[in-house]
Amino acid sequence: MAAPGASAHDPCSIPALLARNVALYGDRPAYREKEFGIWQAWTWAEAADEIRAMALGFLALGMARGDHVAVIGRNRPAHYWAMVAAQMCGAVPVPLYQDAVAEEMAYVLEHCGARFVVCGDQEQVDKVIEIRDRAPGVEHVLYNDKRGMRKYDHSHLNWLHDIGEEGRAAHRRLEPELDARIAEQTWDTTCVMLYTSGTTGKPKGVVLSNRNIIETAKASVAFDHLGQDEEVLAYLPMAWVGDFIFSIGQAMVAGFCVNCPESPDTMMTDLREIGPTYFFAPPRIFETMLTSVMIRMEDAGDLKHALFRHFMDFAKGTGERFGMPRYRRKQSRPTLRRRVRWVYRYAMGIGFAIETLAENAVRGFFVRLRHPLEARKHYRARGPLLNLYPKPLRDYFDYRTGEVLIYGPLKNTLGLSRIRVAYTAGEAIGPEIFDFYRSLGINLKQLYGQTEASVFITQQPDGQVRSDTVGVPSPGVEVKIGETGEVFYRSPGTFVEYYKNPESTASTKDAEGWVATGDAGFFEEASGHLRIIDRAKDVGRMADGALFAPKYVENKLKFFPDILEAVVFGAGREICTAFINIDLTAVGNWAERNNIAYASYQELAGHPRVLETIKSHVEEVNRSLAEDEMLSGCQVRRFLVLHKELDADDGELTRTRKVRRRIIEEKYADLVAALYDGSAEKYTETEVTYEDGRKGRIRATLKIRDARSFPAEFPRKVAAE
Repeated sequence: MAAPGASAHDPCSIPALLARNVALYGDRPAYREKEFGIWQAWTWAEAADEIRAMALGFLALGMARGDHVAVIGRNRPAHYWAMVAAQMCGAVPVPLYQDAVAEEMAYVLEHCGARFVVCGDQEQVDKVIEIRDRAPGVEHVLYNDKRGMRKYDHSHLNWLHDIGEEGRAAHRRLEPELDARIAEQTWDTTCVMLYTSGTTGKPKGVVLSNRNIIETAKASVAFDHLGQDEEVLAYLPMAWVGDFIFSIGQAMVAGFCVNCPESPDTMMTDLREIGPTYFFAPPRIFETMLTSVMIRMEDAGDLKHALFRHFMDFAKGTGERFGMPRYRRKQSRPTLRRRVRWVYRYAMGIGFAIETLAENAVRGFFVRLRHPLEARKHYRARGPLLNLYPKPLRDYFDYRTGEVLIYGPLKNTLGLSRIRVAYTAGEAIGPEIFDFYRSLGINLKQLYGQTEASVFITQQPDGQVRSDTVGVPSPGVEVKIGETGEVFYRSPGTFVEYYKNPESTASTKDAEGWVATGDAGFFEEASGHLRIIDRAKDVGRMADGALFAPKYVENKLKFFPDILEAVVFGAGREICTAFINIDLTAVGNWAERNNIAYASYQELAGHPRVLETIKSHVEEVNRSLAEDEMLSGCQVRRFLVLHKELDADDGELTRTRKVRRRIIEEKYADLVAALYDGSAEKYTETEVTYEDGRKGRIRATLKIRDARSFPAEFPRKVAAE
């Protein structure tokens, strides 16, 4: 049965889309990978040949319909090909997080009953061998990188390249069977199984069908006018639904090229080399980029620093108008009228440039370097010297000057020069961070989604982008708000079920297909945009009835480059308090500039000057919260800087870097108590997990600081009695 709105002849599986792309874009690049510093490329025809050979090799190994094939490793074309090859065989790919510890892998492999495991390298093979007794269903382990594998027992180990060669050698014998399995694929055939991050418990296997992935990919491709000319960088975990929908779903539907970096360490360099046109990153990535920019500017000279501040302040009000990319229609040969208009514009631009140079010479640019605040008041009071041009035109050429001097070089340094569409999701992004990228002219938008929705629930259309909403329902998606404020949706991307978990399936998705997101939100009456407040289970009330939404406050704190992570407490209590992680890169750079010696993260985190800096950031956030009618009661009154970074290996974060709030509150119960009992310091011991899996304990005496709060500018709303 065809999907609603789809033709019976439309491709209804990923292998069918691959065949269509070979016919339409056979000689266009489909995949690139950087290895040993060199970019290698495969066209759609070449990639299809590799995938088919791999699928034939899987059949030779005995892969059956319905088998689960685990894929563990970094983003590489061969790993994406392995997933598509498994689909060709009627099997179900199950990507896992490559940085997961052996215990986490054991749970997933045992739960899905994987017979085949495709590993990226020796490290992943070692993890699978270590847990072999807890995953008895694993029969074959395949590896992509053969370095270090020479002395292993190969009775159940195979090099992925050899599997492809075996498939090519047996193609006459196995091709009829492979073609039959490909032809069996329907809209309702399972496309992939992805595991949730497990924020509140054990991860759940989310079963997604071809209909879910393909229909969602089609709708999102049409929404942003994506085509075969797009370039994307595949660097996010393959086990995350976002990477699957962008690097496989949308790539197959639109026919664009997927680029794989050499390693996580070279991602930023590879990003600059590729210059993607379509980009997705969680807030954490954008925060890291902004931190690197701010660190560089602190090290820059006075002239460069002053130019950066001046033009970034100017861009905050004009970037939306002058910086956003425009969709351009193909035009016929320019008419005489159009040529005259161009000449007029160029003449105006030259005249404005001469005026600006004269103006800067008269006012004294270097005076502004020494006294920026006084000079800015002077500049605003006097206005333009000659006053020959209207303000909109002056703003336009001012922004273009900033584009040449600041915005353009900065976007090039970040690798975002060619971005046409960029998205962020996964958790809320701080409005200051969001506005920073928008002011540069980067078309950054927010979307709201989850694994169970095949990503897309709401998106922001061009021209309706705001930092405080997540947009309108995506094409084909229905969204409603429940009586308790929880967000519900249903769409073609709604998941089939939780694997081996009918109870959770029934509690999450009702008989009519409505799915409970677990998030609290509301629709704005004027714009129709959805606003997400926080996780429904995390939103609460303080002791005086004021609304408590910790994630909103945490995102404001994380805008500062010095703060890497924050966890806010306050539900049912008189005041809000916070744990804070410093960013070792940013604060370490500051310490080096100020000749402050330190031997460890713990020592730097407890330095008095660092604590004073963090205190100033907290108070600045409190000042902004005082202006918020709903959340003015969430001002942080006391805080401490943790002696260690929150870590996924210690169970404090998920593999997608989401805070496990309940676990942190239980693990650091003594520190939470100290925040509320008035203590000035607290001694604590914490168990940590090292990279090699060993356990250890770290000890520290943490200083607890008070932060200034500000009176609310609105009457506080309390719960009705």
